[in-house]
Amino acid sequence: MADPLHPETGTPVVAMVGGGQLSRMTHQAAIALGQTLRVLATDPAESAALVAGDVRIGDHRSLADLESFAEGATVVTFDHEHVPTDLLHALQAAGHRVAPGPDALVHAQDKLVLRRALAEAGEPQPAWAQVDTADDVAAFAGDHGWPVVLKTPRGGYDGKGVFVVGDRGEAATLLERHGTLLAEERVDMVRELAAQVARSPFGQVAVYPVVETVQRDGVCNEALVPAPGLDDELATAAQEMAVRIADRLGVVGMLAVELFQTPHGVLVNELAMRPHNSGHWSIEGARTSQFEQHLRAVLDYPLGSTAMTAPVVVMANVLGGDAADEDWTGPALDERIHHFMAHWPDVKLHWYGKGQRRGRKLGHVTALGEDLEEVRARAVSAARYLADGVVDPAFAFPDHD
Repeated sequence: MADPLHPETGTPVVAMVGGGQLSRMTHQAAIALGQTLRVLATDPAESAALVAGDVRIGDHRSLADLESFAEGATVVTFDHEHVPTDLLHALQAAGHRVAPGPDALVHAQDKLVLRRALAEAGEPQPAWAQVDTADDVAAFAGDHGWPVVLKTPRGGYDGKGVFVVGDRGEAATLLERHGTLLAEERVDMVRELAAQVARSPFGQVAVYPVVETVQRDGVCNEALVPAPGLDDELATAAQEMAVRIADRLGVVGMLAVELFQTPHGVLVNELAMRPHNSGHWSIEGARTSQFEQHLRAVLDYPLGSTAMTAPVVVMANVLGGDAADEDWTGPALDERIHHFMAHWPDVKLHWYGKGQRRGRKLGHVTALGEDLEEVRARAVSAARYLADGVVDPAFAFPDHD
């Protein structure tokens, strides 16, 4: 039986669960490919719901809403990992294509499932254990030292659900609040990296350059591409590991492997099976963006080139800053965007259409060039100005009317 197509255009309908900025940017990629992106949002004011033509309002935890959403779609995919695994199995049983499938996606949903799979595959990762009691945590610390990193197995993102505890009492409080947790050793980390790969249903893969992600308070602030100073051999090893993981788990679509670089190599931190913040640079910085690549992969189209369009690319997130405060008296958003465009005409802006709130991801900027220090300064300065109206003295505005 042929996959369903749009009745008017004769092209695929990709149904993406989630109405955030990842759906919004996937929608932009779908337009160029002649595809329709259907979005399941919880609110018509969500980022993607503001721009997509086919928006359904519903709950990703409701099987009825998911079945209605999937009806007539070529494939169902995701901009987050929070759909219950049993509901995805039910969608598959009803004949809907789901990419990535629930047997793969569960490894991005449940950190304990991921740790067990990586251990079975022999892939490098931090020392870990499932802990149910404070005694379990104390025993783990006895082997690996305090402090211990505790994580909720499900539901955490952008630093949420991650706790660093220094003694048994702190661990007991968290276990009482959350139940079973994942304990990990605190890694002697040099920096954080990300290796992204796209994989089609029949195993074609496309690998992106390894990226350094600069994190603050658990949130990605910058992506430096390619990861500066990364040994070619280690970069290749990280890419090959991402491909192995994608193949072993049967991933379809984009896979981001978040890595800790240590003095001895790399360790797998977490997985994301969707477009990822570490790949936003690819919209301007690669021949095929991660958003187009995800669509190609879930539809089993041939994958696109991942070649960079410049020697150096830097993406900087615009996080809600001073301008998000109620008592803000500086330039309004539209004025800041106006000045941004005047001063950084070669820096690309992606604004997500969200209400401003301190610390919230409001958008990102991307700069390209040849010198990392100069490109990074442009991107970071532009993002800071959009967030809080502060201009780096080294990048003061030129005189203009």
